[in-house]
Amino acid sequence: MKKIKLGRVFTGLLAAGFLCCASAFVSLADEVFSDDQAVIQSCLVNSDLTSVTVKVSNHAPAEGTDGVLYLVELQPYQNSLEGRTDYAAKASLGDSAAFTFSLNRNTLQDRLYSRFVVAVWDGNKYIPVSKPHYITNPEAVAANKSKFNDPLTKKGLNIELNMLGDAFELGVKHVATNISFHQILGQGIDYQYDGKTYHFDANVIKGYDDTISALSGKGMTVTAIILNGWNPATPDLIYPGTKKSSNAFYYLFNTATPEGFEQTRAIASFLAERYNGSNPNHGKISNWIIGNEINNQQWNYVGARDLTSYVQAYQNAFRVFYTAIKSTSANDRVYYSLDYNWNNEIDNKLKYGGRQIVDTFNSIANQQGQMDWGLSYHPYPCPMTEPEFWDDDKTGLIKNDFNSPVINFKNLTTLTDYMAQDGLKSPTGQVRHIILTEQGFTAKTQSGQDVSQVQAAAYAYSYYMVDSNPYIDAYILSRQVDAPLEVRSGLAFGLWACDMNKGDDIVATKRRKIWQVFHDIDKKKSTLETTEFAKSIIGIQKWSDVVPNFKWRSLEK
Repeated sequence: MKKIKLGRVFTGLLAAGFLCCASAFVSLADEVFSDDQAVIQSCLVNSDLTSVTVKVSNHAPAEGTDGVLYLVELQPYQNSLEGRTDYAAKASLGDSAAFTFSLNRNTLQDRLYSRFVVAVWDGNKYIPVSKPHYITNPEAVAANKSKFNDPLTKKGLNIELNMLGDAFELGVKHVATNISFHQILGQGIDYQYDGKTYHFDANVIKGYDDTISALSGKGMTVTAIILNGWNPATPDLIYPGTKKSSNAFYYLFNTATPEGFEQTRAIASFLAERYNGSNPNHGKISNWIIGNEINNQQWNYVGARDLTSYVQAYQNAFRVFYTAIKSTSANDRVYYSLDYNWNNEIDNKLKYGGRQIVDTFNSIANQQGQMDWGLSYHPYPCPMTEPEFWDDDKTGLIKNDFNSPVINFKNLTTLTDYMAQDGLKSPTGQVRHIILTEQGFTAKTQSGQDVSQVQAAAYAYSYYMVDSNPYIDAYILSRQVDAPLEVRSGLAFGLWACDMNKGDDIVATKRRKIWQVFHDIDKKKSTLETTEFAKSIIGIQKWSDVVPNFKWRSLEK
């Protein structure tokens, strides 16, 4: 059958008979075109910082079109070109094309957060011939290009603000703090963003100012964990259709509606600007973790979803944070978080394997615009109620291969070996930043037995493993002082014991053995001496026998 260009047919559609023919041709066009015929190779802010260039390779046919490739802008909450007649740029339909258009930064038409789709016009509607693609270098427009604050050692701790002096004595280099995303909107602080005014709770923000400035003011690298709780006063921050769940601690961020996207973007931008380090009274956040342990919806709830749609919804929100943060401070780092269930406790509705999340997140980013994302990981002992992780392989959940159900300190190099694969490296070809931001070892068993010596030995062993692994940047231990609520569950993680007669208030009483180990572990002169006791507990002669590439091997006798 001879092919007819639809553009010619549509110019003469007046009679009913021709309308029938047009319908047939539209149906044919839908079959001819697909969203993988054009590939967006790059989508970058130009050096002038006011324009964007999108480069495309194309294999979409010219038949049935007006001979033009169109680049159509979509907001993160838009998934269809239906009804659209506008476009950001156009080019002649050929094997390749380049589109250049205005960024419109700091206006209502700001395109920094937009995604772009290549489409053809069949005389009636746009038909997408590419996957959507985001701008991948938001850091280009950042005013703050200061280098990342990379401490001398990886030693970190979740600390109590009223014990900053103790933390300073301990030589803490990394700290983490939670930010309750759902509590930020309110009154007292007005913030202008892209032509709109948003209102934030001054009391809530002052609390964060005091905490973050106190930590970063002591030279510590601050990691912020952004958590989205349930707040009926801010319904637009919750993903549409999500019901409150008694099993959920936190909820998926919402960028799936115009209101949710705009509010999330404004809050993310406000936080990035306020904690960019320019004001010592506000402080500096360097690492940003978006949500917590996202492979388990208990911490990131949206309701039963298949893996791909769940990760896509999360990544849409993650990218908004990423863009807000990187366009403010170019060298800040942005992470997602996983628990230790690498291929374990999977139902593909509410729980997913960590490996599944990594692979799916990376695959989607490869199509829609790769980012310099990092991984925050939580390699607790298995089970958490026993501090000695070196025998965790007896559970049957720890193996030294990528199919291991659980990855924790027993097989930690399995995680970094996985992340060191070429297909998972950053856009610059580096192994992605990995930080360990929540893990600890109990000093008491569930029956109340004191195992504080084992706790200290476990910390020494685990720290040496991290310190000797070039692909892990930080190790933030949980916690400085026991939490009574955790102790009652058989989890006494603290460097200090707590007063169990104060309800849930955290009041330190006495130091444990782990305190001194923590203090000395990153000091060349004292590290091996302070950890000598641990060898007999673990059952080893030398650390280099069990720690790959042991950092202090040359000092061992």
